[in-house]
Amino acid sequence: MTPGYRLEMTTPPVEAYLRLRKESGLTPKTEAQAVAGLPGSWAACHVVHEATGEVVGMGRVLGDGGWYFHVVDMAVLPEHQRRGLGDAILQALLDRIREVAPPGAWVNLLADPPGRALYARHGFTDTAPRSVGMARFIDAP
Repeated sequence: MTPGYRLEMTTPPVEAYLRLRKESGLTPKTEAQAVAGLPGSWAACHVVHEATGEVVGMGRVLGDGGWYFHVVDMAVLPEHQRRGLGDAILQALLDRIREVAPPGAWVNLLADPPGRALYARHGFTDTAPRSVGMARFIDAP
């Protein structure tokens, strides 16, 4: 871990999660989404700036524990980027998968352009044209 920072293997607090998503450029989420979603993490970690106690980075994995693992919510506040925090977060999550999952686990993610170099450094490759991500939003009732 980068000196001056501490990595904790838990989900960030709800308020920090919401702030990190918004301030790092991810799509903002509601408190209700965070409260419902964070406990569903298969693995999660966040980074604390030791001088201020501020949560400055995070990442989570959703998964079934055996075969499927999906990396989500990778975020580092802009003023703390380029210090190896994203690498440390992703490495911690991948190490957790290696420790627990049977061999042959499928780890995937959706990569926005700013994160592609990070993911490539950790062995992720494009799946297209063999497979292409698809998505759908469910409207509230």
